[in-house]
Amino acid sequence: MGSVRRGRALAALAAGGLAAALALAGCSASEDSGAAGSAVAPAAAGDGNSGRDAVDMSQAGGEGKVAEQVPGAAPEAAKAQEGGAGGVELQVDQRQIIYTGSIMVRVDNVERTAAEITSLVTGAGGFVGGDKRTDDGGRSEAVLTLRVPANRFTAVVDEIAGKGTDDRREISTQDVTEDVVDLDARITTQRARVESARRLLAQAKTINDLVSLENELGKREADLASLEGKKRRLDDLTALSTITATLLGPEAQAPAPPPDDDDTGFLAGLKAGWNAFTATLGVALTVVGALVPWLVLAGLALLVFVYVRRRRPRPVLAGPAIPTQATAVDEPVREDAEKD
Repeated sequence: MGSVRRGRALAALAAGGLAAALALAGCSASEDSGAAGSAVAPAAAGDGNSGRDAVDMSQAGGEGKVAEQVPGAAPEAAKAQEGGAGGVELQVDQRQIIYTGSIMVRVDNVERTAAEITSLVTGAGGFVGGDKRTDDGGRSEAVLTLRVPANRFTAVVDEIAGKGTDDRREISTQDVTEDVVDLDARITTQRARVESARRLLAQAKTINDLVSLENELGKREADLASLEGKKRRLDDLTALSTITATLLGPEAQAPAPPPDDDDTGFLAGLKAGWNAFTATLGVALTVVGALVPWLVLAGLALLVFVYVRRRRPRPVLAGPAIPTQATAVDEPVREDAEKD
């Protein structure tokens, strides 16, 4: 009986130790899971995109692994997202460019070549904006201002050069893409401001509000019209390029090239001062030449006046009467005759 009781006591002790070990293991597991949850919660609270990124990564599967393997993939993607549409570089054919050119060609027959160039520009979809000609045989000249589509600019210039001997050619470009984009944005904003003013004007209750809102609406519409006019001007310049073609006869003298605006220094200042002096002197001589006929007429009128005044007889001034000696002698004789 004693051995049985000892066996039962040992079994009870073993069962109690096992229960205590299981309890300790459960407490440690709950503490680990709680720590892990507390570590994840602040991360999710601190970065709102973490949960979405985790879901995206779990859904992407292989793509997420590739992104993890390439260190620069995430920064490049973030940079592209921040840049948006503005970060995309425009191609050359998508940019707004103003083409301007001038060409001087020496030809055998100025009139015939001018007619051929006019037909060429018309066939290219353009028109002649200006035509100035001088007919003087071999010294004839013609200056044509041509407007051609931008995509035909180079071809038309080359064809004009092929009409004779190319003496001079100048081509310049101006990129106005940023100006066009800025104008588009300002026009959109200004249209919204105009619509807002119109809505407020429709809700006006008093005369003062009505007058002030009408004035504000007029100002906004004027600003919008100005912006739209600038936009139309840029659209015209970018759609149609300008070519100034100068045609010279075989014996015509080529005009001097335009002066360089970048000249600086003492000689450039001296030249500018001399040009200003000669221009001022020319203006003064022109004024004097215009006044000479009037001065001559004024001088003649003055001479006639002086001559007439000298020829006019001078009036005689009448003085007091002076009695003569005979009058004084005859006075007593009259008195005696009256007495008799």
